[in-house]
Amino acid sequence: MLKKEASAITGGLSRPGKMPGPSYNLPASMCQTGQKLVRVPGTVCHGCYALKGRYRFPNVQAALKRRLRSLDHGSWTTAMVRLVTGVKHFRWHDSGDLQSAQHLKNIIEVCKQTPDTKHWLPTREYKLLNMMDPGIIPKNLLIRVSASKVNHRAPGWWPWTSTVSTTTKTCPASDQGGKCKSCRQCWDRSVDNVQYAKH
Repeated sequence: MLKKEASAITGGLSRPGKMPGPSYNLPASMCQTGQKLVRVPGTVCHGCYALKGRYRFPNVQAALKRRLRSLDHGSWTTAMVRLVTGVKHFRWHDSGDLQSAQHLKNIIEVCKQTPDTKHWLPTREYKLLNMMDPGIIPKNLLIRVSASKVNHRAPGWWPWTSTVSTTTKTCPASDQGGKCKSCRQCWDRSVDNVQYAKH
């Protein structure tokens, strides 16, 4: 499968300027948990960055919707493997979140077939992980369970988490023009929690 064909099937990859590599984003308005939290002050999703700014441009919205529709395509996994192969660091969902158990299974399969890529998947879809043994996750995939509320801890039953704080941070991006630069904490299994500054 050629990359052009793979892009047509999946809707292509996104290129967030913050990241050291490409990503794959979906409409934040379709987050199952996020679309509820966005209406609740004090939650991380309230004032969601992916519902404003460039994410609202018509061409970006069209791409997000194409990717969402593509998730049920029979060749989605194969096409994603083609696009991700050769990428050193990959982030799932700089906008949006997991849509179903099958979506998660397909992502895991992509990761298995791209062993030289380090994958990072942040999620608030706890129900999809509740019954899962973290030990079955491919070693090149780091799933971080994200805290729902600002200045609160993430659920402790999952080994890798992320939080948002108004007072402290471990993520250096806010001091680096909003970019990861050389930092790779989010992909690092030895880092059990990454704390982001609220913005």
